[in-house]
Amino acid sequence: MAASTNIVVRSGITPLAYRVRSIMADPWLFGIFVLISLSVLIFAILPILSVLKLAILGQEGFDPAAIISNLSSSMVWRAFGNTLLLGATSAAIATLAGFALAFAVARTSMPGKRFVHAVALLPVISPPFVMALAILILFGRSGLITRELLGIRNSNIYGFHSLVLIQVLAFTPIAYLNISGMLQSLDSALEDAASSLGASQWTIFKRLTLPLTVPAILSSVLLVFVKSIEDFGNPMVIGGNYNTLAVEAYSQLIGYFNLEAGALLASLLLLPSLLAFMVHRYWVSRKSYVTVTGKPGVQKIRIVSPFVVWPLTVLCYGLVATIILFYATVVAVSFTKLPGIDWSFTIDHYIGVFSAGLRPLQNSLVLAGIATPITALLGMLIAYILTRRKFPGSSVLRWGTLLSFAAPGTILGIGYISVFNTAPLLLTGTAAIIIAAMVVKTLQVGIEAGSNQLRQIDKSIEEAASILGASNTRTFAQVTLPLLKPAFFTAFAYAFTRSLTTLSAVIFLVSANWSLITVTILNQVETLRLGLAAAYCVILIAVVLVVLGLMQFALGRVANRG
Repeated sequence: MAASTNIVVRSGITPLAYRVRSIMADPWLFGIFVLISLSVLIFAILPILSVLKLAILGQEGFDPAAIISNLSSSMVWRAFGNTLLLGATSAAIATLAGFALAFAVARTSMPGKRFVHAVALLPVISPPFVMALAILILFGRSGLITRELLGIRNSNIYGFHSLVLIQVLAFTPIAYLNISGMLQSLDSALEDAASSLGASQWTIFKRLTLPLTVPAILSSVLLVFVKSIEDFGNPMVIGGNYNTLAVEAYSQLIGYFNLEAGALLASLLLLPSLLAFMVHRYWVSRKSYVTVTGKPGVQKIRIVSPFVVWPLTVLCYGLVATIILFYATVVAVSFTKLPGIDWSFTIDHYIGVFSAGLRPLQNSLVLAGIATPITALLGMLIAYILTRRKFPGSSVLRWGTLLSFAAPGTILGIGYISVFNTAPLLLTGTAAIIIAAMVVKTLQVGIEAGSNQLRQIDKSIEEAASILGASNTRTFAQVTLPLLKPAFFTAFAYAFTRSLTTLSAVIFLVSANWSLITVTILNQVETLRLGLAAAYCVILIAVVLVVLGLMQFALGRVANRG
């Protein structure tokens, strides 16, 4: 940026004139930027500001005494500390597990990679509280393992350790998808050169592979941390006395109808989330991670040593076995009359699902199908604009998308009700408001994946296209976007699965015409119809697996054709 400013000064062009000239050079891209920025302002920033206003001013005006009273409660700070500890622990372990999975699949000769990949993604395509239900049924006081097999009475499965286990299993696929996309795009020529110079595999890993994946690792820590601290489904089911801010905020809003206290508690979640984003961006911006330079490169399986492959295989298959155990429990419960009491076989739960109708699942598929391509394409566009272009007002777009991801789903849901409940933005009760919430909550994942990929692409590739007369828009569409295929698929897959299984934001936005499958499952859990809830989960997982398989097959054909 400083170099470009010096050029402007030497040429006698003012910075303002330089910006105007850059805009006029490609008005289409600037127009897209303006349209996206306005959308982010309306659908991301305004709802969050409305909740912050409610937290500070309340419904009857500013009341310092009420704010001090809420903040001075020991429950608030205990929940705040619990939330940070849970988020940091889950983020560290899930990122480590995700890196091990991604490295084993992308860089070693581990057997059964497709099987490991498929099973590792199961937690992404299911409702967030499925793991909590499985661990309760397996290890609870009437658990299948604790009571039926081991004869242990009064087993206490609630609390911090169970939450960490559940969140690690649920959020490891996020880190796995993020890191695997970058590992697959690394140019093997660098590792070949190091190997030719006599470097050992450990040296290559320590000095080349690991440093080049730092952006994806930090992004994974960030994403898992934010998902962990905003999670309220799992802490509500399995947390016990281990209170978190998300659960306390939800309880205040839904249980006690205390909007001010709930908004204030939920707003506190913004502090650690924003701090994590700023630390991440500062760290990544200090170094260069370019590996894609326009020269042809071929991916190779470099690690074949059994001393590396087999420990990673044991670790990966141990994680896979745990996931299979938990999901097999869900399947078994869907065919069980009354878990913990009557384990006899039945198909009554599936009969109930189909007789009651599958409209919630159909609604979820339609809305997620609309939100997914919007999210993936917007993620790549925003990543390109923020990484490669310096339009006036870029900070609004950058911080708006950051806020939308950092904000808990509870804040977004309440903000949408507040902002879009009156004209001229009357969207409450429509499909549009649910689609907007899905896009806003999953958009940052696409931006992070695209930004990580763009940091590896040498700018000289785009500069060469510009020299040959291509506009910025054409350069992005025909040069940059094809190089973003791994990041685009990551964003596409994540956006679809999370849109289909989201709960915290959309639970406030569903209506009689647009009920969603996750809300239906939660209703069954609250009424203790665990078998019926499990049947819904099994059907949802089966549908998502089929759709993702078709999606990957179609994208694979497009990639091979290209």
